[in-house]
Amino acid sequence: MNATEIIARLPYQKPFLFVDELLHIDENGVEGTFTFDKNLEFYEGHFKTKAVTPGVILIESMAQIGVVCLGIYLLHDTFNSDSVIALTSTEVEFLRPVYPNTKVIVKSEKIYFRFGKLKCKVVLKNEKGEILCNGTIAGMIS
Repeated sequence: MNATEIIARLPYQKPFLFVDELLHIDENGVEGTFTFDKNLEFYEGHFKTKAVTPGVILIESMAQIGVVCLGIYLLHDTFNSDSVIALTSTEVEFLRPVYPNTKVIVKSEKIYFRFGKLKCKVVLKNEKGEILCNGTIAGMIS
């Protein structure tokens, strides 16, 4: 299964799709990108004088690329439109703000995948390689 097929199988669409491309994927992890365009609606009110990407949106991008894309890859034979995806836990540390028009690179490393639960170590960086946030994210796919 290639990157284009995985992205096409994601159960999201704009404006809630936070995956632009997958750079690498194998059974141990995934790396992908997303650009936070300045015209995304949530920037309008977060914050009044200098827009910043909300942490919950950063976690969502990390989860979509780092967990869901990897889960689809791992379950490629059984994943379909009836599959259910649920976030089960997150522990994310925010280190730097993410401003509009920032392209981020999300890289995840599988910690374990068993009994339908996938847990990954996930890092979100900017194009300079600076870590913006990192942590662990887990989800269930059934």
